Amino acid sequence: MDRLDELRRRHEAAEQGGGAERRARQHKEGKLSARERIELLLDEGTFEELDKLVTHRCRDFGMDEQVVPGDGFVTGYGRIHGRLVYVFAQDFTVFGGSLSEANAQKICKIMDLALKMGGPVIGLNDSGGARIQEGVVSLAGYAEIFLRNTLASGVVPQISAILGPCAGGAVYSPAITDFVFMTANTSYMFVTGPDVIKTVTHEDVTKEKLGGSMTHNSVSGVGHFIAADDGECCRMIRELLTYLPQNNRDDPPRRACADPADRMDAALDAIVPAESNLPYDIKDVIHRVVDEGEFFEVHEHWAKNIVVGFARMDGRPIGIVGNQPAFLAGVLDINSSVKGARFVRFCDSFNIPILTFEDVPGFLPGTEQEFGGIIRHGAKLLYAYAEATVPKITVITRKAYGGAYCVMGSKHIRTDVNFAWPSAEIAVMGPEGAVNIVYRRELSAAADQEAVRRQKVEEFKERFANPFVAAERGYVDDVIEPRETRPRVIRALRMLENKVDTMPRKKHGNIPL
Repeated sequence: MDRLDELRRRHEAAEQGGGAERRARQHKEGKLSARERIELLLDEGTFEELDKLVTHRCRDFGMDEQVVPGDGFVTGYGRIHGRLVYVFAQDFTVFGGSLSEANAQKICKIMDLALKMGGPVIGLNDSGGARIQEGVVSLAGYAEIFLRNTLASGVVPQISAILGPCAGGAVYSPAITDFVFMTANTSYMFVTGPDVIKTVTHEDVTKEKLGGSMTHNSVSGVGHFIAADDGECCRMIRELLTYLPQNNRDDPPRRACADPADRMDAALDAIVPAESNLPYDIKDVIHRVVDEGEFFEVHEHWAKNIVVGFARMDGRPIGIVGNQPAFLAGVLDINSSVKGARFVRFCDSFNIPILTFEDVPGFLPGTEQEFGGIIRHGAKLLYAYAEATVPKITVITRKAYGGAYCVMGSKHIRTDVNFAWPSAEIAVMGPEGAVNIVYRRELSAAADQEAVRRQKVEEFKERFANPFVAAERGYVDDVIEPRETRPRVIRALRMLENKVDTMPRKKHGNIPL
């Protein structure tokens, strides 16, 4: 009986964590406790905790007198929408959620299980970093986790939620994972904090500006999603998982769809302005084409000239990539190329078909882009599309100019089905620029240069700035009426359902990082 009492005492101590007072402090700061977060994230009553009684092994600095069962990390498995997931949560009330040798081993154990069983891993991060009292063994724990993040990449989905501080080496585990969620006002990430930066570079910056949720969601691109609080973050993670397979051998989960597969939308016929220099919102196109108008956008606040996210067609999850004419005219630059490439590679890793809406005038010119390596970064997007073997469908809504035409899922880089709207303009460059080059001598000799230029521009538009030359060559499979986009894409997806494509035998490619 004494042994049973001791067991209950230890379980209760683990569940108390750092105690009621520290939990109340968490609540006051707008944060939930580790166990409360897990309860919100998982289906009710499904959490099975592992290593609840693990303790640290440090005996220096008086640590032998501060032993809490679980050691500040809650790990285990449960279900989301009835599907198996593995989860760990850092408990900030115990040693500031710092990583010890013992709780690093707890994380590694569930990651190893996730790889064996083929289930997603979700990390709820709220930690002060490595436990200083343990020295190199805590650093070794981080490295063990980084290794498993890398081995699991492309095998099972990995999701990180930053729900408090995440600093130093701790940021690199979330950086390797597939999606990073952050909460407004309560989460931040940085390699070196404001105090170190002030000492070394004399820059004065706040934690929020340096590594807050909006900084990483809109400036650095480290964060993919921003939530108002812990509860909304957990709900968003649950929604994301409805689009993802359990692992790289599974297909994404399909669901019944009440939206007719043959639904046409006449509003699409007028959505692209007659003048090619006028903007429109590509998200309006996406919402009108996908099931129930539902689009789960990724990286909403970063590199807005390209739009990426998940939707469903015919009940089946797909990844969508679209140039955004409403922002920087939809031009490709460094950030949008990296954003698109990362998303395309994720979809390809997890058997999610890719639908591309193309309206791209080219790559952004300028010394800042060239010096920043637009050639190298633009090549990432090209590489990702060319490498992808999942079903790929492209719809050219308007502009498809120059190298950007090639990059955005063109027929020439193994895209399966390519459609164009009648408003499509497929050429090496826009009419204005082309006329200035092709008719340079004629223009310089003309008495009324402007009148001749206008005439030549109209001739060029008529001859080249249309989809029919590409259709005659078979570079687009059909020129379709915009209203029939949904049924045509769905029929193509059904046709491609059992697609098999391969890459040449190799260890892995060398993407231009």
